[in-house]
Amino acid sequence: MKWENNRQSDQVEDRRSSPGAGGMFGGGRRTGGRSLGLGTIVIALVAGWIFGINPMTILGVLGGAGDIAPSAQVQTVPASGEKPTDEMGQFTAAVLGGTEDVWSQLFQQGGAQYQKPRLVLFRGATPTACGTGQSAMGPFYCPGDQKVYIDLSFYDTLRRQLGAPGDFAQAYVIAHEVGHHVQNLLGITTKMEQARGRVSEREYNALSVRLELQADCFAGIWAHHNDKSKGIIEPGDVEEAMNAAAAIGDDALQRKSQGMVVPDSFTHGTSEQRQRWFNTGLRTGQVQACDTFNARTL
Repeated sequence: MKWENNRQSDQVEDRRSSPGAGGMFGGGRRTGGRSLGLGTIVIALVAGWIFGINPMTILGVLGGAGDIAPSAQVQTVPASGEKPTDEMGQFTAAVLGGTEDVWSQLFQQGGAQYQKPRLVLFRGATPTACGTGQSAMGPFYCPGDQKVYIDLSFYDTLRRQLGAPGDFAQAYVIAHEVGHHVQNLLGITTKMEQARGRVSEREYNALSVRLELQADCFAGIWAHHNDKSKGIIEPGDVEEAMNAAAAIGDDALQRKSQGMVVPDSFTHGTSEQRQRWFNTGLRTGQVQACDTFNARTL
C-alpha cells in the first residue's frame, strides 16, 4: 500500500507516553469479579473489532458485569499536540488523512460538512466516553466522544492470531472504524440504539449485522476514492483486505471457537457477506450502494 501518498491527519491524539500506560494484553483481566481468560479476551477482541458492538460491552457481558454506560464520566487526557514520529504512527495518521479527504468530499457533494473524528493512539489502557478502553479490546469507535481508539499492538494480533497480515488489512481496520463514525454522523447509530429494547435479541442481532456490513461497505468506499485520487492500492492489497474480512466473519469465528455455527446469534455477518459488502463499496464508490438496511440479500 502506498500510504505515503496520503497527507497525515492532524487529528491524531497520541497518548502512548501518558503516565500509567503499559501493556495490558496478557493472561486475562478482571470484569465483574470474574477472571476472563486469554481465549475469552481474544473472542471479545475479535468480536469487538469485527467491528461493532463496543468491545467493552462485550467483555462486560462475558464477565457478567453488564453494559458500560456510554455517558460514564471519564478523565480527560490532553493530546500531545505532536504528530507521531514512528512509522506505524505515521501510517495510521496517513490512513486517517485519506479517510478525511474522501468523506469530506462526499459529504460536500451531499451538501453537508464532514466532522472529522479524532484517532487516539494509546498503550495498555485509556479513558474514553464509553468506559475504560483496554488494548485487549482491539480498535473501536466511541460515539460518545466521536473518537477511534487504537493500541497499535493490535496489528501484531491481527497478523499472528487472526491470520490477516499486510498494511492494507490494517488500513481496512481504521477505515471500518471511521465508517462507524460516518454512521454516527448520519444518525444511523442513534436509530440502532433506539431499536435496542424495542425488538427481540434475534431481531437486534440482525440489525447489528446490517450495521457492520454497512461499515465494511463504507471502508470499501474509502479504498475506491482514496486510490482514485492518490493511487494507494498496490498488487495484493485488496486480497489482504478480503482475507481480513474472511478471517473475522461470524461463521468462521464460531466454527473455530465452538465447532458449530449459530446464524441467529450473528452480529457482524458471515465471511462471504463481509467480503461482498467491502467489495461493493470498493467497486462502486457510492454511498447509496451501501444501503444494507434495505437490501433484500446480504
